[in-house]
Parts: sequence; C-alpha cells; structure tokens
Amino acid sequence: MLDDVSHPEGRPSPEALLQAAAIGTRGRLKIFLGAAPGVGKTYEMLIAGQAARADGIDVVVGIVETHGRKETESLLPGLEIVPRARIPYKDQILEEMDLDAVIARRPALVLVDELAHTNAPGSRHPKRYLDVQELLDRGIDVFTTLNIQHVESLNDVVAQITRIRVRETVPDSIIDRADDIEIIDITPDDLIKRLNDGKVYLPTTAKRAVANYFSPGNLTALRELALRRTAQRVDDQLLSHMQAHAISGPWSAGDRVLVCVDQQAHGPSLVRYARRQADRLRATWAALHIETGRAATSSEAERDQIATTLRLAEQLGGEALTIPGQDVARDILRYATANNFNHVVIGKPRKSRWRELLVGSVSHDLIRNAGDISIHVISGEEREPSSERGMGVVEPRRFEMKPYGLALAYVAIATVFGSLLTRVLDVRNIALVFLMAVLTSAVTAGFGPALFASLIGALAFNFFFLPPLYTLDIGDPESVIAFFFYLGVAVIASNLTARVQRQAAATRQRARTTEDLYLFSKKLAGAGTLDDVLWATAHQMAAMLKLRVVILLPEDDTIAVRAGYPPDDTLVDADIAAARWAWEHDRPAGRGADTLPGAKRLYLPLKTGRKPVGVVGLDDDRQGPLLTPEQRRLFDALADQAAIAIERIELVADVDRARLAAEADRLRSALLTSISHDLKTPLAAIMGAAGTLRDYGGSLPASDQADLLATVVDEAERLNRFIGNLLDMTRIESGAMIPNASLHYVGDIVGAAVRRATKILTNHSIVVDIPSALPMVKLDAVLFEQVLFNLIDNAAKYAPPGSTIRIQGWADGGFLSLEVIDEGPGIPPADLERIFDIFYRVAKTDRVLAGTGLGLTICRGFVEAMGGTITAMNRSDRSGAIFLIRLPLPSETPEMDDLR
Repeated sequence: MLDDVSHPEGRPSPEALLQAAAIGTRGRLKIFLGAAPGVGKTYEMLIAGQAARADGIDVVVGIVETHGRKETESLLPGLEIVPRARIPYKDQILEEMDLDAVIARRPALVLVDELAHTNAPGSRHPKRYLDVQELLDRGIDVFTTLNIQHVESLNDVVAQITRIRVRETVPDSIIDRADDIEIIDITPDDLIKRLNDGKVYLPTTAKRAVANYFSPGNLTALRELALRRTAQRVDDQLLSHMQAHAISGPWSAGDRVLVCVDQQAHGPSLVRYARRQADRLRATWAALHIETGRAATSSEAERDQIATTLRLAEQLGGEALTIPGQDVARDILRYATANNFNHVVIGKPRKSRWRELLVGSVSHDLIRNAGDISIHVISGEEREPSSERGMGVVEPRRFEMKPYGLALAYVAIATVFGSLLTRVLDVRNIALVFLMAVLTSAVTAGFGPALFASLIGALAFNFFFLPPLYTLDIGDPESVIAFFFYLGVAVIASNLTARVQRQAAATRQRARTTEDLYLFSKKLAGAGTLDDVLWATAHQMAAMLKLRVVILLPEDDTIAVRAGYPPDDTLVDADIAAARWAWEHDRPAGRGADTLPGAKRLYLPLKTGRKPVGVVGLDDDRQGPLLTPEQRRLFDALADQAAIAIERIELVADVDRARLAAEADRLRSALLTSISHDLKTPLAAIMGAAGTLRDYGGSLPASDQADLLATVVDEAERLNRFIGNLLDMTRIESGAMIPNASLHYVGDIVGAAVRRATKILTNHSIVVDIPSALPMVKLDAVLFEQVLFNLIDNAAKYAPPGSTIRIQGWADGGFLSLEVIDEGPGIPPADLERIFDIFYRVAKTDRVLAGTGLGLTICRGFVEAMGGTITAMNRSDRSGAIFLIRLPLPSETPEMDDLR
C-alpha cells in the first residue's frame, strides 16, 4: 500500500518509525511459503529449527504434521515437543497445539505447522493463525508454514486456476506482518515425481491429485503467484526500511512507475502508456494528481476529467492517488522519492514559450531536479472520444465579466479616495491606496482580476497622480522608479494574496469535511440497530455528496433496497441488474461504469477488509460522471465508516445468535441428561416393583407387598415432583408466572412445607425458629411452600444423615428474612451465584446425587416473582450452606380484625 503523503527529505517517516518500534516489542514471524502441498515446507522449517537449536536458541515444537513422511520425521529428534491438547468433540478426541502449555514453557522460538489450520471447537481461538498472533504478542518467535492457495486475497484467483475453492484462508495482514518469508519451491515435474513416488499422498490419492489439482499448468501458475506475493512483501519491506532511515530514494532494487495526471484531455493516454511501461518492466505503478489551491476554482469539466483519468488508472490495475500540494514538480519528486518510484511519466508541455517563462514548466523542473529518477515525457496526442464512458474534452473555461468589473470598481474607488488624500500625502504614498485595491481584488475575485486591477491601477496612478497630470507621460525620474516598483509589488502581492485565498478556501472546505466525517462517525457509534446505521449513512452521503442515495443489502439470495435519501425503493430492471452485478463481483456497475452503463444509478460496493456488506447506488439529474476526485475520496471515507458500522451490527447479531444457540444446546443437553436419569430411575423402580407384584404377588408376604407398594408410591411422587419442576420452569421461562398474592403468616407456610417433606427428612432432624410475632407478608402461599420444599429437599440431599436442618426467620429493616441452614459440605465459592442457573449443578464428588438442577432455579424464579430475593452463602461457624430469602414487608400491617 502506497503512502498518501510524503515526508520532507532527511526526516524519517513517523509511520515507518512506529512500525519499527512495534516490531521490537513482539516476536518475529518467519513463514515458509510454498506454491502447493508437498514442496517441503515442513522439512525446511525443521531444518531451520535444528539450525537454531545448534546456535543455542531455545526451540520447541508446538505442532508439526509429518503425515508419515520418514525424511520429515527424521528431523524431529533433538527438538523438544510440547504435548498436544486433547479436545473431545462428537465422541472422538481431536489433538491441537496446546497454546497455554507453549506460553507457560515460553521458549525463544516455537515451530507451528499449517498456519491456515482450523482449530477444533472448544479451542481458545478458532484459527491457528490467531494462536500464532498471541505467541508473537507475547514476544515468542514463530516459524510456520503456509501454502499460497490459503492467502485470502488470492482465494478467487486460485479457484479460477484450479477450479477448487479453498475454505481455510489466512488474512493478508499475517503475511504483511511477517518479518521473513522463505519461498520453498520445486519445479512442477519434480513435485509430480514426488507425488508418483508416494512421498506426498497415498498412491490412489496421488493419482487423483495429479489428474486434477497438481497439473503442470496449475503448478506453474501457483508458483508465479507465490513468487509475486513474496516480491510484493519484500518491496514493502524495502520501502519501510528507506522511510524509517530517511534514505533518499529511489533504490534500483525494483522498478516502480508513477504517472502524473491533471485536468488535460491527454491524461488517459498517459495512464495507458504507464500501464504498458509497467508491464514491460514487470513493475507496480500508480497515477498521481497534485491538488493545488487552484482546484478550488476549477470548473466541473476539469474535475470530471481528473476523476475519469484516475478511474481509468484503477480499472487498469494501478493505484489512483490525490495529494495536496503547492509546487507541483517538487511535490511529485518528493512523493516519488519517499515511495521509491524510479520512473515518472508526464505529458509534454502545452504552454506557450512566454507563459513557461512567466509561470514555469513542470516538465522542465522535473527533468532538472530528477536526480536518479527517469522522467518519461510523452506527447499524449491521443484524444478520447467524447462518447466513451462519459469522458469528454475539457471545455475552455467561460470568461466572466463580473470579477473584472468588481476589480475596476475597486480601482475607481481608490482613485477617488486618492484624490482626497493628495492634499495631505506625498504623491508616491498614493500608490499604497491603489495597492489596497489590488489586494482587495485578489481576495474577493481571484488572481486574474487582481492582475487586471494592477495594470488598470498603474495606469490610473500615472494618469491622475504623476506629473504631468492627465497624461501617461512621467516627468520625474523618481516617479518613474516609484511607478515600476508599484507595478511589480502589485503583481507579486496580487499573486500571493490570491494563492493564500485559494489555500484558505481549500482549508475551510477540508475542515468542514473533516468535521462532518467526525460527526458522522459519532452518529454511527451511537447507532444500535441496522436501520439506524443505514438511514444515517444514506442521509449523510446525500447531504455531503449532493446526490440521491440508495443502500442495498443482501437478502434471501438477492439484494434489496434497505434505505434511501430521499426515500425511494423503486428500481427498474437495469438498476436491479447493475446492483446485483456490483454485489456479486465487488466492482462498480451502472451509470458511468464499464458494466451495464445504461442503469440510472452508479452502484458502488460497500465493503470492509473482511468482506462486502452491501451496495450503494448514486444518481442525480446532471450529465457526465457523478463523482469528482474529491467526492470519490469523500465517498470512500463515508462508505468505509458505514461498512464497519454495518459489520459491527452484524457481528453483534451473530454473537447473540451464537450465544443463544450455544445456550440452547447446553440446555438441551442438560435436559436430555436430566430426563434420562430422573425419569428413567423412578420409572425403573416403579416398573420393577409393579412387575414383582404382578408376577409374585400371591406368594409374597404382606410386609414385602407393602414395601413394594411404598416403593411405587415414593418413586411416583418423585417423578411427579420432577414433572412439576419442569412445568414450573416452563411457566417462569414463558413469563406466565403471576403470583396470587395475599397476606400470610410465614410460620404457617413453613409448617406446611415441613410436613410435606416428612419422608425426605427421615434421616435428618429439623429445627424451626419462627417467632410468632413476625409481621404478615404479602405472598403466594402455594409458590412459597414450593420454594421452601425445594430448599429442604436440597439440604436433605447434601447434608449427611443424622445432621440438623434449621429454618429461622426474623424481621429486619422493612424486610422479612428467612434462612434454611444445613450441615453439609457447603458450596464452592465459584458456584455461589451459578447454582441458581437452569440445569446447573455443582461439580460431582465421589458421591453422585440425583437431581436435575432445576430446584434452585425455580426457587429464584418464584421468589423474584413475589418481589423478593434469594442468595446462597456458606456457614462461618462450620461446614454447611445457608439460603437466605428476603421479602418486603407491607407498608401498613393490617390488624387481625381486618382479616376476618
């Protein structure tokens, strides 16, 4: 990626220095890059690891896949191998790199094979390259392997070559982050021989691979991709090195072509020449436009011409750039030097000789100051037909009389005002009055009217104020000198003032644009829904670009209008086709584009660094191109922010859906586990007892029959409690829990719950301490009895036989508090809050207890439905758990008479 700005000669680039500083704080990454599987990437990585170990570097193997190749396995002895993590998944065990073990071991260098690998579900990171990033961030160096077909930006190209879509990809940022890339390359014939010898795949698999993926043509194309991608990374590293060390370029390590364009009609021919030159040199290239202060006064036709030329550069595969500047030649050379361009293409000068002498020549200045940069001056005689893609020859700017009339008025006012001052001022000081008229013309009307005011002012000054008066003759030699000095100062001052005025206008415009972008980013940051983001984006684009805007997003295998400003959701067939093509191919389509130019709107992709997210349609009632270069940059800035905001909303929705899906899976699994145990166990006991009574009832003693009948009743009650818990949980989850609240004495409900739990408490003693003077509480007696029963059941289940379960209550600060205390093992501190989650049970101990994990969840649901709270804690005097219920007391407790 080329920088959009250059830096003064002799000063390092701040961006490059920051990048170098960041590299110093993290581990180094070396990628062994291959064009195809089987070229020997893992083999070369192990050789490099053994060499590093021999040099005294602490090296470990994080994960290496030898695929049974003996020559690769022979390189493992001597290297410490970190045991792999074993992750259960769908009734099988998957092995992955143990990231935590590697971090705890903290070697200087770790070997990690197959960078594009997808980790097993349950791993900390879904992709292995994310594991590598974490290792690098912790200062650990990494050697890793990668095939070129796994690079994200080349995925489509590889699919076109091999007709196979690779699903596991690695972002290009990983390769850009790599400190070293080593190409592991063998010829297609050698690789095919390795395949046939069984050194890559099994013989049957190898035969199919040679017939499909590993054809000589495919392998040659993949080799070129690998070499080109590596060369691009090396080129970027060279550029960063030069910028970080303030090295004055260009270095002739590789060719880079820069074509300079302006508003002239021969710009497209220069761009095409630059593309042909870059192809001959096998070089990267870019098109550059220097935006001077004059751009503020450029006509629409000139801006359209620049936009068309830069758009053509992008279509031909170059990078289109626009940077602000004042001295065009100096800024071109500064940018070329900073970004290591060694070829600059410009058009032949078209100014007349006298104008070149007056204002200078860009081409002559470039040639004079180019140094080691080659300057290509092209005639550019080719003319573009006016009908091609909306491009036309730039029309000459229309001459306007108003600014010149205004300048003439200023000179007339200066003449009148000077006549009044002739009585008190020397005649040579009257020139300052005319100079003020010139400066005023420059500020309000521009350079041309200011120059006109300079000439008219000089004549008026001579005619009305220099003796002999009312003639154009000058009698006094001093007056001659004053006249010519006035004329020179007026011309220079008018030029400088007009330039400053243009710069100020451009600066004000950029400040307004920057403020609008900042406010837009704040608006997007505060948007919580997709509709808010889309409407804010449509309105902002329409307001800043002065165009009509529609935004389309994918929907059910098509693309549909989701927002527009002004609101408009009607698209004709040509627009629908253009929008769909732009979405599917991630390229512009429609009005003014190469594809489907007959559409009413121009459709531009809306995308992030990860993927396209939608399409934006633009149109207005004017003829010709829709976006000037400045508007295109503004659109890109708006579109980037909008795309990131849309992706943020979608990611939040994806996270919510994934969380809900995971929660549903967990609940489903817990429910099935609970039902399989808590339904099956009592049913088995009931069926066993009933079957025994049926088959042997006549021969069994009465006591045994009574025991079997008791078993049937007890297990049926247990089954009934389980089904009741499920129904209660369903009521809570659906929000249908509406308590039938009235005033009750809590001691009565405690007594009822204890009587109901008599069988459960057979092996425990129970102590109830409920003062008779406790105030009455407004609650649902049925629900509250169920809460107490569940708590007593829970205490009896976990407390050892012979222990005591205590229930005590008191009134405190407007609340009634009730505690259920047991003498069991207590609750692990980490589970004090989670035990109220649905289907959650404390980790199993040596004694597995029956239970569903629903009882405490139901307790919390019932208590909160009645306006109270329930919390869990451990006893401080001994082992045991405490469950505390707090219910609000009514503001006025009624008398007993009122309750009769």
